[in-house]
Amino acid sequence: MKPLTIDHRSTATGPVLRVAGDLDFDQAPELRRRIGLLPLAPGQCLVLDLSGLEFCDSSGITALLAARQHALAAEADAVLAAVPANLLRVLTLVGLDQVFTLRPYSDPAS
Repeated sequence: MKPLTIDHRSTATGPVLRVAGDLDFDQAPELRRRIGLLPLAPGQCLVLDLSGLEFCDSSGITALLAARQHALAAEADAVLAAVPANLLRVLTLVGLDQVFTLRPYSDPAS
């Protein structure tokens, strides 16, 4: 199991969180906690850069959905960026590719 790391940077359009390692049952609560502490203003965009994500189970997907809900509650947007192929396949199979905004890169200007 790879430890979960979450790096935060602020941009003019909103926060970017780079999530790396394993996002599983044991570690998903930490992502939810960190996202819950993020201040978001209406019109901003929360970008979750998943380029370093190696594993994501259903608890991880639930944490990603919670991030989207946090953004929507703030009248902001949420984007999943650089989604690994294996996770993209799962998101597509369950229809969440229609729920999330997906970008190939984490650059907020993209």
